[in-house]
Order: sequence, then structure tokens, then C-alpha cells
Amino acid sequence: MPPSTQEFSVNGRIYRPPARPLGVICIDGCEDEYLTVSLERGKMPNLSRMISNGFRGLAKAALPSFTNVNNACIVTGVPPSVTGICGNFFLNPETGEEEMMNSSSYLRCETILAEAARSGRKVAMVTAKEKLLSLLGKNLEGIAFSAERAHEASEATHGIGGLEQLVGYPTPNIYSGEASLYVLRAGTALVKTGKSDFLYLSLTDYMQHKYEPSNPASLDFYKSIDIEIGELLDLGVILGVTADHGMNSKQTADGEPNVLYMETILQKKFGKGIRVICPITDPYVRHHASLGSYVEIYLHPSISALEVAKAIRQLKGVTEVYDRPTAAEKLQLPVDRIGHLIVLSDQGVVLGRNPSDHDLSQVQEGLRSHGGRFEETVPLLLSEPLPKTAQKRFSQGKVRNFDIFEIVCGT
Repeated sequence: MPPSTQEFSVNGRIYRPPARPLGVICIDGCEDEYLTVSLERGKMPNLSRMISNGFRGLAKAALPSFTNVNNACIVTGVPPSVTGICGNFFLNPETGEEEMMNSSSYLRCETILAEAARSGRKVAMVTAKEKLLSLLGKNLEGIAFSAERAHEASEATHGIGGLEQLVGYPTPNIYSGEASLYVLRAGTALVKTGKSDFLYLSLTDYMQHKYEPSNPASLDFYKSIDIEIGELLDLGVILGVTADHGMNSKQTADGEPNVLYMETILQKKFGKGIRVICPITDPYVRHHASLGSYVEIYLHPSISALEVAKAIRQLKGVTEVYDRPTAAEKLQLPVDRIGHLIVLSDQGVVLGRNPSDHDLSQVQEGLRSHGGRFEETVPLLLSEPLPKTAQKRFSQGKVRNFDIFEIVCGT
């Protein structure tokens, strides 16, 4: 029986899936240069085949360019102002506590995945990171599990069990390239066995945090990704590939992390009534030591936001500073979940809290991170010719990474 072609709508967008299996792959942290270098060196023949038959371009991710933010946007088709997800981590205005934004309770809208399942598609959502499972699996009647805890999946809790036998590989270490490859292999196995015809496959950026595009480890990793892409293409899957954010080196000339410790700097000048939140913070500290190119500043009412913003703009390495209303409008953020000031940094600079809040031993091999404007541009590829409806948007530079499900559906 062919996949359902029933039209469905979610968050103001209409999706008309074709009568073929389809899948979207989010290659976490995939700066377009990773693909360019690997293609030029002949490491990705299947991706080259995909581009020849389809399309390759660039899109804009959501800001801040973090994992939770952009994965939430991709599976809903809307910006953070609608999803409510403004970081991996935030200061909850309802509780005054700093919290991870990992639960589906934080997501303020429905997902494409849940609606596709309701329309009759066999939906599977596979992530490398356990932290995304609840968030992206909101109201999903289908298959949803993480590679990180694949061995714990069961029919009752994840819509499927026996994954190690199905995929043919053991549960991987999350701090490895294997975690991403497991996601892709699982996707292939689910299509091959008829368990899914509508996939979302979200990888992890451990390798991108550790290795630049031309590093042999990166080239081998992308070669392995290419093999799995080839498997999906050979099964007739219509594929869309994008990323949640790019990646850049954030080091000084002598190889040390290039950090502005914002809370330390600002409290020295203005006193203790300043609190800095690093929304990149998540359980995977070996990736980035909670250092990214975007932070939020909370101020005591006695401290002038204008004066603090003026002082921040004078810091070398800072590129953008916005007050709350401006940030909400300009960056499409939920106004009630962000700080009094939003700060973004230069391509080679990260923003931290205080030195004691960041364990630099976790990134002693070199700091590569993301979060700001310089990690906003990401690749977007399609295995079929680009639909006419998307051609104009691409020509105008208006395509977002979270348009990808609509593009893959050809609508």
C-alpha cells in the first residue's frame, strides 16, 4: 500500500506529501564548507548524485543558532516566536529558575510530525541526542527514539523495540560520529522494513565541534554519512538535507578559547544586579563547555539597560546588542522568554558567564562552537528538482531551514 497523500495543515502551512517515502535529515552543526570540501575530494558520491538530480542551496537558520531552537523550528515550520523555544537553556519567567528547554511542555505549537501521523503517514523521528526526544515528539503517534538510548526503546514507550537487532549496530556513544551514523542507519532500516514512510533524522554535532572540514576525521565521517544517504536514495526516499546551525573555530591565535566572560565584565562595572544566561548550555558539555556566540542579560531594575548596552557595544568581539522588544522583533523570538538584553559575538568569539562556570578542560583539543550570526547560514539540499513554489524564495534569499518539510512535500 503506497504512503498516504492526504493533505494536512499545521501552524498555518499546508503540506501535500507525495505517494513515496520521504525524509528530512538535519546534519547537526553542518557548516556548508563540510559538504564542499568532502564533495571536492570525492568523499560524497551519493550526495553528488543527489545534487545532480535535485538541488543544492543555502538557507537561513533561526537565531540563536542552537540545536533545540532550530530542531523545534524544523519540525514545526515556524520561527522561535511561535515555537517558544529560544535556547537549549533559559531563565523560566514563571519560576525564576534556570531550566533546560528539553520537554514538550515548552513547545507552544503542534509539529509537522504529529500532524503527518494523524493524516495517515507512518512517522518516525530519530534523534542522536536524548535531549530532543520529548521536545520533538510532542503528541506524536508513531516511532520516536534517540540513538543515545536506543537500547532502552520499547514498543510501549517509543513505538518500537529491539532496535539494536533491527539496525544491526549496538547503541553508540553519544560523544562519537557513530551516534549520527546510527540515526541514519535506523532511518534506512525503518523504511526497508515498512515501519516508516515519513522520517525526521536529527544527527549530533560532536564531530563538527571537534574537527574542521578538511580534517581527515571529518572527511571520513562525511564519507560514512554519504554511504547512508545512498542507502536511503536507493530505497526511493525523497530526501531533504539541512542543518540546525553552522560551526566556527572560537580560539585565539595561540589556540586558547576566545571568551568574553560577560557576567564578570559587567558586574565589575555595574555591580551584582546582573545575571547572564548562556542558552547554549545543555548536557553535552564536551561539545562546547557551554560557550556560544549568543547570551542573554538580565538586569536588576536599578540598572540602566541603555548604559549596560552601551558598555557592551564597546567590547571588542561583540557584534550585536538588542533590548528585549527589538530582539523579539528582529530575531523572531518569544518576548516573554528572553533577557532584557541579547548579545551576539563575532565569528571567532564566544560569550560566557564567569570563568568558574565553564570547564575549559572539556574543550582542551580546541573550541569550535556556534550560536550567533556567523553560524546562521546553512546548507539545504533536495533529491528532487526544486519546486517552483520555492524557486522564487531562493532567488530572493528568503528560504529558511524550517521550510524544508514544505519543500520536500513539493508544496
